[in-house]
Amino acid sequence: MAEYQQVEYTIDKQGNLIERVLNVKGKGCLDLTEEIEKALGVVEKREFLPEYEQAPTVEEAVQNQTVRQAMEPL
Repeated sequence: MAEYQQVEYTIDKQGNLIERVLNVKGKGCLDLTEEIEKALGVVEKREFLPEYEQAPTVEEAVQNQTVRQAMEPL
């Protein structure tokens, strides 16, 4: 069973929004946050966690696709 996917948002003292995706391997983190990033505005900087370099399992890839389809407007 895949781990729970988590997205954390923090606002720093300068008013910058920091987004951190946990328990997502590969480019799934970009798919998971794509829509909210569009709504929030321009992404000024990206720093990837080590999990970004790991290949997702088949189960994780299917879950990411399901989440993406659920977020698409009808």
